[in-house]
Amino acid sequence: MTDSAGSPYVVEYAATFAFAASPERVWAVLEGFETLAAKWTWLRELRVDGSGLQKGTVVHGVVVPPVPYQMRLDVVLDECAPARRIDASVHGDLEGTAHIAFEGDGAGTRANAVWTIEMMQPAMRVAARFAPRLLRWGHDRVVTATVNGLRRHLAEHA
Repeated sequence: MTDSAGSPYVVEYAATFAFAASPERVWAVLEGFETLAAKWTWLRELRVDGSGLQKGTVVHGVVVPPVPYQMRLDVVLDECAPARRIDASVHGDLEGTAHIAFEGDGAGTRANAVWTIEMMQPAMRVAARFAPRLLRWGHDRVVTATVNGLRRHLAEHA
């Protein structure tokens, strides 16, 4: 990661998402990551080395956002506290860190997501210089599709 604030190659993201399920239920659904991810049209070539949401698990995949590029990624789970927190490192065509903290009670969960990632692919770096809004739009569409998919799964399997 570069330390330069405002770099066109770096995406800093922070958002809070609400789910109509307890943190324990959200965690349980996320533990079945491969089943959940099977419905994500933006994810290809998914492979998981490890067992569930625990330290050391590595998720490998290819992300295909609604823009003309794809990204090969490895997400390493650095720390996991069940129903409370996930800290991860991202490697490959993106490099950075991601953190998700879960808060709530039996009725609902707030997931606070924060990440900083740097685009490493030369083509993405060129696009970031000339079409940064397009790249951010693609990023945000993947995030929205993921959150909506998790909400649907929670509702269908309540």
